[in-house]
Amino acid sequence: MNRRRLHAASAALAAALMAGGCVSKGDYEKLEADKNQEITALQNQRGGLQEQVKTLQTQRSGLEQQKTSLEEQQAALRRQVDALEQQKAQLLTVSKQNESQYDALVRNLTEAVKKGELQVRQYKDMLTVDVAEQLFFDSGRADLKDTGKAVLKKVGEALKGYEDKVIRIVGHTDNVPITKSLQKVFPSNWELSVARATTVVRYLQEVGISPERMVASGRAEYQPIAENDTPEGRKKNRRIEITLVDRNAAQEAAPTR
Repeated sequence: MNRRRLHAASAALAAALMAGGCVSKGDYEKLEADKNQEITALQNQRGGLQEQVKTLQTQRSGLEQQKTSLEEQQAALRRQVDALEQQKAQLLTVSKQNESQYDALVRNLTEAVKKGELQVRQYKDMLTVDVAEQLFFDSGRADLKDTGKAVLKKVGEALKGYEDKVIRIVGHTDNVPITKSLQKVFPSNWELSVARATTVVRYLQEVGISPERMVASGRAEYQPIAENDTPEGRKKNRRIEITLVDRNAAQEAAPTR
């Protein structure tokens, strides 16, 4: 519409000018064409600027979204750092508790440790009391000896204070096969190691340890701590391990029903 009006006005002006003898028709048409080109160029520039504005607005929107995303990521990382700091503090607390428990257990069993009757070890959140097999049992037997009862009673008294722990008793043997005379009772070292662990559990129950806290198992000769090719090595491998395990860790390790 504007273009038509402009063209009509130009035509009227051209007629008036030509009538007055000021400009020729050819000059005017050239002038009109030049102006139209300028108008078209300006309109194109305007259109280009509008496109640039849209592009900048889109970029601005994208940058704002990136900013929001980065802020959310930063907040998430801050939460993760806070959670890790809390976990670190909890681990330090647990570590101190375990160290305190280890020291207390060693103090309670100092005499037995000094005599070499047993050894107390700590690994992560577990405390283990290793007892030499000869203190507890005669060769090839699972009946608890009097010397074993005396030591085990001390251990039981020391373990009563750890209600938050599960007590895991594991029997171990060397790799010497069961003699033929005993194979009717214990066909292999598997049965012997389990029977010894069960005997220890029963006695600990007698001295006041809750049976719900205890687990008995046997590993036969398959978890040695020394070589079985020397008498000294076999003696070390014949042992009873009594381990205090965190109750939550023990529940996680238990098979689901």
